[in-house]
Amino acid sequence: MTGRGLLVDGSIAREGALSRVPGAFADVVDAARDRIARRFGDGRLHSAYVYGSIPRGTAIAGVSDLDLLLALHAEPTEADRLDAARIEQALDQSFDQIDGVGILLFSTRTLLSELERHDLGFFVACLCTPLLGDDLAEELPRYRPTALLARETNGDLSSALPEWGRQAARATTDNQRRGLSRLVARRIVRTGFTLVMPHWGGWTSDLTESAEAFGTYYPARAEQMLGAARIGRAPSADPAVLRQLIDDLGPWLAAEYTAVHGEKAVRPCERSMPRGRH
Repeated sequence: MTGRGLLVDGSIAREGALSRVPGAFADVVDAARDRIARRFGDGRLHSAYVYGSIPRGTAIAGVSDLDLLLALHAEPTEADRLDAARIEQALDQSFDQIDGVGILLFSTRTLLSELERHDLGFFVACLCTPLLGDDLAEELPRYRPTALLARETNGDLSSALPEWGRQAARATTDNQRRGLSRLVARRIVRTGFTLVMPHWGGWTSDLTESAEAFGTYYPARAEQMLGAARIGRAPSADPAVLRQLIDDLGPWLAAEYTAVHGEKAVRPCERSMPRGRH
């Protein structure tokens, strides 16, 4: 692998590996694999993946969460979602090392579709680490840090801002505000990075490196983005922090993103995505 997260051919390298899982989280990953296999081992599951800080080797015990994606042979049903929720709850209650568990469910048809080729497809091929089953990355292309990838991964920030504003207005506890500030800050930093990614010429999921790359091209907003990276790692309950992210940096970034890369292709319906992950 060369610098800036690229393989020697210039394509983006898969960022995680089971060999990078910190020792403190090895039992967590093993338990996740076991529970997924037992719960979905009735023919529903095509493959399972772990993503985020744990397979990247940067997870912090007691702080990091466990992020999983399940690729199903058919479109997810309510029964599938209930089974996933049971796994989430069981793992979260069993391991103090993790602060929450999230499981995404998609069909293989969706993950391999042309519409999702540069969004969910990229997510699976480059940001997810195989845990069970046949790796869907073998059916996906090599990805490069292009404007197309930028547009399809994060070209929809403007659609998220109104809902974040409503959530901020409804937040009544420090925990709610901290949770929202983490989500919003991470999404904004990821979007800021992919805005400049084609010029920077690589890929990173590190929040600080992402903010620094952004600041090279937008020095007037550099300090704000570095601040967002800090909030992404250490969330804030201060309402003023949320207002700055949602009412100032976010709208500016969304407008600049559309001007530079255009808007993301419209999906037929809303879907739950690992926002802030890419």
